[in-house]
Amino acid sequence: MNDSNKVITVSGLQKSFKDNDVLKDVSFSVQKGTMLALLGPNGAGKTTTVRILSTLLSADAGEVKVDGHDVVKDPEGVRSVIGLTGQSAAIDDLLTGRENLIMMGRLYRLTKQSAIARADELLKEFDLVDAADRPAKTYSGGMRRRLDLAVSLIATPPVIFLDEPTTGLDPRSRSVMWEIIRNLMKKGVTILLTTQYLEEADQLADKIVLINDGRVAAEGTPKELKDKVGNDQLVVTLKTSKDFNAATKQLKKRIVRTNDDKRKVVIPIASDGKDVASILSKLQASKIHVESLDIHKPTLDDVFMIMTEKQGK
Repeated sequence: MNDSNKVITVSGLQKSFKDNDVLKDVSFSVQKGTMLALLGPNGAGKTTTVRILSTLLSADAGEVKVDGHDVVKDPEGVRSVIGLTGQSAAIDDLLTGRENLIMMGRLYRLTKQSAIARADELLKEFDLVDAADRPAKTYSGGMRRRLDLAVSLIATPPVIFLDEPTTGLDPRSRSVMWEIIRNLMKKGVTILLTTQYLEEADQLADKIVLINDGRVAAEGTPKELKDKVGNDQLVVTLKTSKDFNAATKQLKKRIVRTNDDKRKVVIPIASDGKDVASILSKLQASKIHVESLDIHKPTLDDVFMIMTEKQGK
């Protein structure tokens, strides 16, 4: 895509804390109206990167621009175009949901009437109308996260940083947050997401950057990254130990992994699955009895484990 479509650009980012080099050389870009998910092991520098991009922390080296604003030369410009939701809710527990939103609107210099109107819009959009006039301290974890995200959107920013927004939420609350995030993307908002949940990145992100040991270990769409780690795999569970032993001899040139205790053999297959029939025919011809079959497609978990292991060596 054209460089003019890049809303976030990060080049050669470096950051150290005393003797700990958290970011050694990180570069990536985010296209307008898309989501980039920043993944990595704990301590890889995901939150540090977000803090630098949102002007809360200074980098030691590198260049960062957000919607055309340089984070060093024009931090006020950056802050004017971003919303930030951190790992913990940045809301006042003693204020009601409505009061939190109105207060933030006034801090963004909206008129009182505009702040009230915008608060009402967000309460409805985030399904918080019934709880609008209750103190935030009475909210559940999912409600607090929704309110926190709503607060970050009070000024309708074109760029949003979501730093592990669903950490600690139950599956239902996480699903609600996913739907809210998808709706933001439909409106053309550019999003940078950090998350511990690889499924979340797989479901939501247009592009993924995996950071490990202070550098970019892998980059691409979820499909591109999964394609890099290998073929689909056929997992065959045999009925008896005798069947298992016979299958391992029959297919030994194709098997990549076995599990003796569970009588399983794992065989790489083409993505179209055409060779599954030939494998089963061989087993049937040798009177080897199959208990069950399962096709395992590469996941982001596989990408995460393989790519971080490679760079760690």
